Amino acid sequence: MSIAKVIELHAEGKSIEAATESALKEASKTVKEIRSIYLEGIQATVKDNKIVSYRVNAKITFVVTP
Repeated sequence: MSIAKVIELHAEGKSIEAATESALKEASKTVKEIRSIYLEGIQATVKDNKIVSYRVNAKITFVVTP
């Protein structure tokens, strides 16, 4: 049996993919055995009627090893 834990991160990038990669990169600095990322929310920031960046609320699941 394995035990999984979920942490939540907020990240920003030029695309949804870049924001998600940013969350993964930050989490992987201290967390090992990451299994999945669930995007709970996506937001875009707008300036002069143009999207300038995306923000994601990412829930990252990883396995806790005893």
